[in-house]
Amino acid sequence: MTNGKWPKVALEDVADLNPRLPEKLAATDQVAFVPMASVSAETARVTVEETRAYSEVAKGYTSFLSGDVLLAKITPCFENGKIAQALLSKRVGFGSTEFHVIRPHADKLDGRYTHHFLRLDSVRLAGERRMTGSGGQRRVPENYLAKLAIPLPPLAEQRRIAEVLDRAEALRAKRRAALAQLDALTQSLFLDLFGDPTTNPKGWPVRRLIELIIDGPQNGLYKPSTDYGSGTPILRIDAFYDGAVTDISALKRVRLTEDERNKFRLTEDDVVINRVNSLEYLGKCALIPKLPEKAVFESNMMRMRFDPKTTQPRFVVQFLQTGFIKSQIQMCAKHAVNQASINQQDVSGFRVNLPPLPLQREFARRVTAVESLKTAQRAALAELDALFATLQHRAFRGEL
Repeated sequence: MTNGKWPKVALEDVADLNPRLPEKLAATDQVAFVPMASVSAETARVTVEETRAYSEVAKGYTSFLSGDVLLAKITPCFENGKIAQALLSKRVGFGSTEFHVIRPHADKLDGRYTHHFLRLDSVRLAGERRMTGSGGQRRVPENYLAKLAIPLPPLAEQRRIAEVLDRAEALRAKRRAALAQLDALTQSLFLDLFGDPTTNPKGWPVRRLIELIIDGPQNGLYKPSTDYGSGTPILRIDAFYDGAVTDISALKRVRLTEDERNKFRLTEDDVVINRVNSLEYLGKCALIPKLPEKAVFESNMMRMRFDPKTTQPRFVVQFLQTGFIKSQIQMCAKHAVNQASINQQDVSGFRVNLPPLPLQREFARRVTAVESLKTAQRAALAELDALFATLQHRAFRGEL
């Protein structure tokens, strides 16, 4: 049946949740290994697969089969959208204990269809509300997935829907690849002008970041969820990537006092840096553009303002994205389960190579031209994202 009249069934009735390994393995058998960091929230794929002997992973890891769907259950990985169908080179895989494993019954439920359904915003938002625990230990309970109502068209229709969504996802992947090429161009410009920051071949003086800052680092504003919905735009960590804020118009809004609005206000050429996240995203940063109205920033990031007599903010943002800084972040990061953090002292102590200001400005001038191209690509990607979301919702209402 179509037009939204497909039967809905509980996921536990058409899939096994966190099943045991169905077969015995020898200690020397080779299996795939997928750590949490190898599941990309952006592409919803396993990006890197290691090969290990079964004896190395038999204890302390989650087992799954190629074709199973992996869903990160712990904060912030679940909220970030770490979901992927594990299409592996080996039949058996192992990975983080923070994965829920969903194994569709082959005669009732298609794996790709299941994967796309679990990526729905509505599924993720409902899962966030059902998380248990506190702080960095909040997790999506298995029972939430077990009782999740999934539309169940015939298998042939499930596969058709999955194919349509896969094709739409491929278009988004091409747009992301174009953005990645522009990012590579920016990195190439940086290296041409300044050299590798780690080896500092041009002998630039090295400064602690705090020596270049005139205001900050300052932690952002915490407000309970009940204060969200209207008021002042607030920058969250999902609103910036690769050094840039992606869509100011899409920022959530929060009710503030005038003192809060002034204390946490963002202005053009401020730099923000993420201070709490999974290790792979920790330290991501952005240059604040000219804003159409007052906006503030959330508590999981810091804001910095730099001395214009010594420092060009766009240069700083690019420097903060280098491997040289990322290695410093890894050395000072404080670790919890699937979450890490840095503090103001850590950021203040970052070592930064400081070329002459005119050279920094020349870099900024060149990058501005690249950024205009990236802005166009991001706008196109945003349109594709919106189209994909529409297709998702129509697909599971039976309207494709």
